[in-house]
Amino acid sequence: MLNIRMNEVAIEALGQAGLACAVPATELAPELRKLVAEGIVRHGSALAFARHAARVQAPRSDAPDLTAWECATSSFHLDDVVPVEVGSLEDEPVISEVDQVVMLRHGLGFALEVVRLVRALPEPVAVRCIVGVNSTNGTFRFHRARRGESWLSPDVDDFSGDKLIVVDSGPASIGGTPW
Repeated sequence: MLNIRMNEVAIEALGQAGLACAVPATELAPELRKLVAEGIVRHGSALAFARHAARVQAPRSDAPDLTAWECATSSFHLDDVVPVEVGSLEDEPVISEVDQVVMLRHGLGFALEVVRLVRALPEPVAVRCIVGVNSTNGTFRFHRARRGESWLSPDVDDFSGDKLIVVDSGPASIGGTPW
């Protein structure tokens, strides 16, 4: 099952195109394509990009918040890897509305690839991808969906300062994601 939610400011920025606004896998920024090619692995009780799993110790299976570990490990700035112009105003980065949309589109396309990779694992699990973009940066992160743990509040419109896209996916056998 696949569920894509956007807050109102993301919908306004992208329009009603839905999945059609996602950058296709073959057209993602080179660094995003590289992350996809390297894959996602189980790292102890958590999920991680294969390149990150090679660099960080797996969390303990009884760790109090595996979701926070996954979000911290998988998080990166889209503005570092997507071809956008980052200006500066009084030492603060500034990203135009047009380039914020570019990051949202790449982030959504990348999230769909992360979902595909997790579904291809020997034992697929529910996963949540989070794309957040604003006038100073864009971020991507993902985590395994676990009951009682979430990086976000349930109402994506609580994040009105960011354009936010949340992609939830889970095997139908567990009813999609546990939310």
